[in-house]
Amino acid sequence: MNQSNQGAIKNLSVKEQMTALHTSASGLTSTEANKRLNSYGPNALEEHKTNVVLKFLNYFWGPIPWMIEAAILLSALAKHWSDFFIILTLLLANAFISFFEERQASNAITALKAKLATKAEVLRDGNWITIEATHLVPGDIIHIRLGDIVPADVILLEGDAIEVDQAALTGESLPVTHTTEDAVYSGSIVRQGEIDALVTATGSKTYFGKTANLVAEAHTTSHFQKAVLKIGNYLIVLALILVTIISSVALYRGDPLITTLQFVLVLTIASIPVAMPTVLSVTMAVGAKLLAKMQAIVSKLVAIEELAGMDILCTDKTGTLTQNKLSLGTPFTLNSYTSDTAILYASLASKTNNNDVIDIAIIEALLHKERLKTYQVSEFVPFDPIHKRTEATVLDDKGNTFKVTKGATQVILKMTELNSADKLTVEKAIEDFAEKGYRALGVAKSTEEDKWDFVGILPLFDPPREDSKETIATAHNMGIKVKMVTGDAIAIAKQTAKEMGMGGQFFDAGVLDASNESASKENFTKIEQADGFAQVFPEHKFRLVSLLQQHGHIVGMTGDGVNDAPALKKADCGIAVSGATDAARAAASIVLLTPGLSVIIKAIEESRKIFQRMNSYAIYRITETLRVLFFMTLSILVFNFYPVTAIMIVLLALLNDGAILTIAYDNVKYKNTPEQWNMRSILTIATILGVVGVMASFGLFYLGEKVFHLDRNTIQTLIYLKLSVAGQLTIFVTRTRGAFWSIRPAKILLGTTLATQLIATLVAVYGFLMHPIGWKWAGLVWGYALLWFFISDVVKQIAYRIIGTQK
Repeated sequence: MNQSNQGAIKNLSVKEQMTALHTSASGLTSTEANKRLNSYGPNALEEHKTNVVLKFLNYFWGPIPWMIEAAILLSALAKHWSDFFIILTLLLANAFISFFEERQASNAITALKAKLATKAEVLRDGNWITIEATHLVPGDIIHIRLGDIVPADVILLEGDAIEVDQAALTGESLPVTHTTEDAVYSGSIVRQGEIDALVTATGSKTYFGKTANLVAEAHTTSHFQKAVLKIGNYLIVLALILVTIISSVALYRGDPLITTLQFVLVLTIASIPVAMPTVLSVTMAVGAKLLAKMQAIVSKLVAIEELAGMDILCTDKTGTLTQNKLSLGTPFTLNSYTSDTAILYASLASKTNNNDVIDIAIIEALLHKERLKTYQVSEFVPFDPIHKRTEATVLDDKGNTFKVTKGATQVILKMTELNSADKLTVEKAIEDFAEKGYRALGVAKSTEEDKWDFVGILPLFDPPREDSKETIATAHNMGIKVKMVTGDAIAIAKQTAKEMGMGGQFFDAGVLDASNESASKENFTKIEQADGFAQVFPEHKFRLVSLLQQHGHIVGMTGDGVNDAPALKKADCGIAVSGATDAARAAASIVLLTPGLSVIIKAIEESRKIFQRMNSYAIYRITETLRVLFFMTLSILVFNFYPVTAIMIVLLALLNDGAILTIAYDNVKYKNTPEQWNMRSILTIATILGVVGVMASFGLFYLGEKVFHLDRNTIQTLIYLKLSVAGQLTIFVTRTRGAFWSIRPAKILLGTTLATQLIATLVAVYGFLMHPIGWKWAGLVWGYALLWFFISDVVKQIAYRIIGTQK
């Protein structure tokens, strides 16, 4: 048998399957099994791991790393080795920190993974043995029983019917009956019965594996990555323009080539937001650790930023919004029978030890379970797909014998003899339950042979989780549209939605059919406004996420099963809920460890705080870069004066950007609307504050040269200290949209700012790597910087009002 044939024989009979797989009812020999294992590989999903070295080297590729690397090259050409080693250290530190934080999060998700089925009972060499499920091969005969997770795709052999839970694969909330020659998929759970089965496909060839392979087709670039690229490109273009202007002027003036090269070096260093990738990565990593304490593991750091901007949350129903546990509603009864009596008779027609979800739900609904002890079941006929009911012969404590049965309502109804009025009443009740999305079971009792009395109807439903309604309401208040996507029928979806306070605008998954592109475009408005979709398959979920993203939405997707994996991967923020399969966890960017969705709301709140910190830092970083770039450029063009040296620029980067890492812990207020990178607002505010900073720097230059008549070396140190102090104060301007005191800064941010500026002051006062200025001039610079700090804060508030983004 060729490897390519695996999984391609679905429509054959058992006998034909065995022939195609070159096996028999006595199973494979160990020798043959080992050959096939070598041929097909282990019965496990292939893990695509990125080479660690290549992953690390990736941090040296991109606009911002290119700028840093250009500065390193220029330092070497100018033989400024101190600059060369300091900038190289910054580049390596940025790569190592980003790599470490990302890898740490990746290791956390890896630690969560667990095999769906670790052992399997298989027929080898004519004997039943237990082996690792990963060693199964096509052609093996295995035995599956109650509670087993089916370890591979199989076709059932001769035996009684079994009940299989396929919720993790198909989204069906109720177990499905399978019998001889039926196919059962890997990852399904046996809820009732036991039977032998023939393995037809393993590993990536299974339904489980093929669905997981869809995940690899989903690739998205995060909005965070796009924002960083835009900022980097903006600064690159600006730096190139200024470097070109200055180089041209320098050549025209006849300046020495080494002097021009030195300026190009300094200007390039000044234009580089050296620590920006590190600060943003650390900010998200700190947030990821906070989310981990809330039992939400972040496997992809950029998911935090995507979560903050998410405006649509597509959520699976079964096991996500609901408990994936059947419950009994209020029964309908006929004549003199009561609800308690109907539940009692249904309980007697149930088995307590077969782990059947329907039987468990009925018995749990019985108010006085001790009553069961007064009855003795002498004979029990289990459910089968032909008769579609269970039946029990019962002896009560008075010695009376009677029979009870429960099953499909129409089957039970046909067994009883009702008058026309009662029959109409029962049929009306059945319709009402169907409209509400309940699965209805009929109950009947017989005291005479072949004469049954209709007792009533038991409605079964999968109840919402206790926190789902509150979670959905909170999500709406935070500007997030919640859409339910489920494999269940529309009626069930609508009923579940109603109980959770969602709207009732549901559509069949046909509106998401990719085969009708034009219809999808015409229907997008209703797809966008829909509260949910029913009878959904994996490709529909993937298609839904893709459509919403194409129209500008940032989409979140929650799920727990293999069928959710492609959409989880495609979504901007995929969230695997508690108990999710390996495939779902691997595809998701956030994995919840506790049941329910309330932690998602906490995660959204935290992510929006993190976004505010990143946004504040982005404005700060661009502002400071513009201040230095324009000030240096104008100084050269107008005064032919280098206001700061290369080493001063490096010291600014080391002290200011080092301290700014603590913004990851800053106090912020988040908005009740999805966050998004507003580059127009960011660049406008940063440019305005940058211009104010340039004015302040030239003011100090004027004072030093024209008022106090200081020498150029002293002025350089004054300018350095002003850029350092004023630059660090800028973060307290950009971290709020209102007055700088409207949100109290974190103590660690305030403390590190004071500490680094004390160092900067000492360096300037005592002249480390620059001309000393003493305490008198240092005090003047501090007072001057604080004055312009208050001016900048007022200008910022006015700017926000003008551009209409005042909070």
